[in-house]
Amino acid sequence: MERKSFNAPDAPAPGGGYSQALEVRGHTRTLFVSGQVPETKDGVLAPDFESQCRLVWQNIEAQLRAAEMSLENIVKVTTFLSDRRHALDNSRIRQELLAGSAPALTVVIADIFDEKWLLEIEAIAMG
Repeated sequence: MERKSFNAPDAPAPGGGYSQALEVRGHTRTLFVSGQVPETKDGVLAPDFESQCRLVWQNIEAQLRAAEMSLENIVKVTTFLSDRRHALDNSRIRQELLAGSAPALTVVIADIFDEKWLLEIEAIAMG
């Protein structure tokens, strides 16, 4: 699978760790990962934003593993945050976990389904 990032010189530059547009060639499968939430499989809620964010990414990784993929296969991420004050921590953790991968990205400040959840993340992966 080949990836090519595009960040048009006549449009705003990305704020960090993502591509404004991403072309994918040579993929054979596309996986749509539903919004993952900050709870364990036993329904235990992580206590703070950083823990919730890391747990959401662990849940995304679990879905990817089930499809024999990894975080490296992610080409698009949509993050729903309950409050914009979490934006910098969210960005830092995403960039750390994706280790230099720059998928297309959307972050939305939203009223999330369960008020205890501080974020929810969905992803598209190709392999």
